[in-house]
Amino acid sequence: MEEYKNGLKNTRDILVELGLNPSQDDCIAVQHVSTIVSFRSSNLVAAGLAAILTRIKQNRHLRALRITVGVDGTVYKTHPQYPKRLHKVVRRLLPECQVRFVLSDSGSSKGAALVTAVAQRLASRKRQVDETLAPFKLSQEQLQLVKATMRAGLEAGLKNKGPSAVKMLPSYVYHTPDGTEHGKYLALDLGGTNFRAMLVKFKKGLQNNTRLYHKIYTVPLEIMQGTGEELFDHLAQYVSDFLDYMGMKKAHLPAGFTFSFPCEQTAIDTGILVSWTKGFKATDCEGHDVVNLLREAIKRRNEYDLDIVAVVNDTVGTMMSCAYEDPQCEVGLIAGTGSNACYMEELKNIEKIRQKKQKTEGDEETPETSRMCINTEWGGLGDDGSLDDIITPFDAEVDHNSVNPGKQRFEKLTSGMYLGEIVREVLLDLTRGGLLFRGRVTETLKTPGIFQTKYLSQIESDRLALLQVRSILQHLGLDSTCDDSIIVKEVCGAVSRRAAELCGAGMAAVVDKIRENRGLDHLNVTVGVDGALYKLHPHFSGILQETTRVLAPQCNVTFLPSEEGSGKGAALITAVIDKYLYSMRFSDETLLDITQRFRKELVTGLGRDSNATATLKMLPTFVRSIPDGSEKGDFIALDLGGSNFRILRVKVSHEKKQTVQMESEIYDTPEDIIHGTGTRLFDHVAECLGNFMEKHNIKDKKLPVGFTFSFPCQQTKLDEGFLITWTKRFKASGVEGMDVVQLLNKAIKKRGDYEADIMAVVNDTVGTMMTCGFDDQRCEVGIIIGTGTNACYMEELRHIDLVEGDEGRMCVNTEWGAFGDDGRLEDIRTEFDREIDRGSLNPGCQLFEKMVSGMYMGELVRLILVKMAREGLLFEGRITPELLTKGKIETKHVSAIEKSKEGLIKAREILNKLGLEPSADDCIAVQHVCAIVSFRSANLVAATLAGILMRLKENKGVSRLRTTVGIDGSLYKMHPQYARRLHKTVRRLVPDCDVRFLLSESGSGKGAAMVTAVAYRLQHTRTHITV
Repeated sequence: MEEYKNGLKNTRDILVELGLNPSQDDCIAVQHVSTIVSFRSSNLVAAGLAAILTRIKQNRHLRALRITVGVDGTVYKTHPQYPKRLHKVVRRLLPECQVRFVLSDSGSSKGAALVTAVAQRLASRKRQVDETLAPFKLSQEQLQLVKATMRAGLEAGLKNKGPSAVKMLPSYVYHTPDGTEHGKYLALDLGGTNFRAMLVKFKKGLQNNTRLYHKIYTVPLEIMQGTGEELFDHLAQYVSDFLDYMGMKKAHLPAGFTFSFPCEQTAIDTGILVSWTKGFKATDCEGHDVVNLLREAIKRRNEYDLDIVAVVNDTVGTMMSCAYEDPQCEVGLIAGTGSNACYMEELKNIEKIRQKKQKTEGDEETPETSRMCINTEWGGLGDDGSLDDIITPFDAEVDHNSVNPGKQRFEKLTSGMYLGEIVREVLLDLTRGGLLFRGRVTETLKTPGIFQTKYLSQIESDRLALLQVRSILQHLGLDSTCDDSIIVKEVCGAVSRRAAELCGAGMAAVVDKIRENRGLDHLNVTVGVDGALYKLHPHFSGILQETTRVLAPQCNVTFLPSEEGSGKGAALITAVIDKYLYSMRFSDETLLDITQRFRKELVTGLGRDSNATATLKMLPTFVRSIPDGSEKGDFIALDLGGSNFRILRVKVSHEKKQTVQMESEIYDTPEDIIHGTGTRLFDHVAECLGNFMEKHNIKDKKLPVGFTFSFPCQQTKLDEGFLITWTKRFKASGVEGMDVVQLLNKAIKKRGDYEADIMAVVNDTVGTMMTCGFDDQRCEVGIIIGTGTNACYMEELRHIDLVEGDEGRMCVNTEWGAFGDDGRLEDIRTEFDREIDRGSLNPGCQLFEKMVSGMYMGELVRLILVKMAREGLLFEGRITPELLTKGKIETKHVSAIEKSKEGLIKAREILNKLGLEPSADDCIAVQHVCAIVSFRSANLVAATLAGILMRLKENKGVSRLRTTVGIDGSLYKMHPQYARRLHKTVRRLVPDCDVRFLLSESGSGKGAAMVTAVAYRLQHTRTHITV
């Protein structure tokens, strides 16, 4: 009908066939109707097609589109006007599109065949691509094996037995931030071609309020690969410029140095460069301390002064930075150009630290049950071939072409430096196989490093269309189709997914180890993360987290991205160290210096002419022997040293072996008797002894008695002791300067209802040594670490000027609590120690005891907490009357707070009783303060004990001393960490001494009986007492 020439004729014929007799006007009208209907159809189709073309244009982000439309269908083919109308409307609707319409000559059947052919080609290609990528797709079994391999690497690296692929380098970072850090700190960060100087300001009392200022400097290639002096002079120049920029050149700032290269550390402020990486080759640096190199460069400039107190790896810095935001952060992860992890390891598991004999200045030690951050350097996993089962030919090629073939195999599977290169090797292989880029291997594709890891992140973005992927490839000079883009995207996904899964397997090994270290069924832990791969790749973080969750189901792991990176972490480490409690931490060099001071005082106290002015009175005890195993008999022991008075009956018998049976009673000593007259006190002792003998039916026996009298006494023989001065709140009048044995004999005689033969008066410390000496005849040292502290040891008689004779040995009571009373320890005393002393009953006396003993430890903690609260660092600045009350925090509270499992719960309970409402951060801070105070005590006792052990070793003239130390006291017994801290520090300070620490189970009372038993034995083998 719509044919231009025959349209009206065809209209008439069609209408006649319908039984109609149309006029000429009827035919024109029908033709017009047909035109309107078909025109509407082509318009609607044009509108729909225009929408499609617009979509394509938008997808391609094009201003103008050139495209071809394939068309088929009878209406389009046979209608005389339809194609022209359709084309015209489309071009009118989309004037910016150049559209070519092509008629399908063979119809859709041929298309079906072509679709089938294409499908077969694509299926074949996909199969080959899948086969190529199959080794990158790791099964759960393979990931579990990687986890196990990583765990084995961690364990091997902690041991001190030969080289390990996973280096497990100690960082000497013992604590994460507790949120109370404040002040200004400089952070210096060298880890690549850029050097970053940063000033970090931590606001007082505001945990999440920090301000940062920084400048970035580019390190020229010729400096990176020049001399070490040139490199560090450049760094010093950059620091100078930054301080000028900040107007702080005259300020003396503490600085942390993030040095992101493998270093062997012996202290937190020393780092020996193991080897350069990341393109650095500066000479005369490997094997040298980088902190010293920087200090020397700063000194050469002579323009400013920095106190570099910490050098850290970037991974450790990241952990510290995130720990400032989340106290549960105990793991650091770098997933960027490189790959590495660190975590807080139990110090007792680090054999390479445990077996070190000496450490350098600046080192601090912590309890065996506490922790140190370990820089795993896990990138070396697989260097021993342990990952060969998952290494692909592409990985091998990348390794072969690297600057360090055979090294850092795990890092080459997981880090951003290598992922792009792995992808390039895969694409090159697929192209050579005709599966990509039409089989054309271009020079671009053969160029190493052309496919950067950032392209993986862009190509794998869910927001990126295939045409944009194609655009990236074209930017790289790779002429690709959409099918090529699909394959490239698949390759990128396989390589990056494997990297994330391997990091997840490694992280699962780390968190599971932490959980097992602590004996937990379930662990909540936060991992601080930094690195472009983790932060910028669209899927890496999610895959890593999911893999960690699946492989470590008993660990709830939170991943916290570091906002400011490792530079802020270095500043935080500096802040943790550089607080006002820093003076309570001692390096081994300082402890050994204290040891030498103590040894000089030992000699001064032993001299006849110098004893009067010596702080260590070195009192002879006239105990000349420890038990030899032949003692036997029935003995009474009296033990007076506090508000409780203890009486024991000790039976030593020899049947098949030497055995000891003990019966004891405890009697209260009322306050009015303690502060009354000496006569009342000793009448009370005599009364208690009479009651005891009556109860045990021995009033008719005259048994040998040993008297443990735990106050400083001057002795001239074993059964005589003149009280020098009362301590421990005793103030009974008429006793000081008197022989306490004579006073007790007088009280017993006055009663007249029993007799007693007091053969020995001993100090509690001597009693402890004798008690342990009964079980171990090598015991020649006794220590009390409880309410008070003291020590005794067996000295050569020839060295004791106060006693006649040169043959044999005698136990000397050092009375070491007075060490430092002459000002010898002023340099290590703190403002809190001075406040304790001012408020004591005996200002200026027993200064060492006030720094270490249980009587004062809780009060020291209280004073520190008060100061921190006043400065807004704790409890939101709130101070309660209870917190201000002397004695409200006791040493038993310190012990409870430091318990590993329930310590934080106990801290909250104790602080609640003080009227405080502590936050979780407050509890952590209080626990940290307790640890610092108790650790100082253990370190100081270790230093003085080391002096005694060195004395014994010299006296015996041996190259190696084997001895036993008997110990008693509530602090040693009850504090959960004290004993291990003490043992470890002693063994480190005197590595040439094999020391056994033996706890006195029965206290010093049994020791008095042992002294009496030895005296009784010797009395019956000689004509007079020579014990």
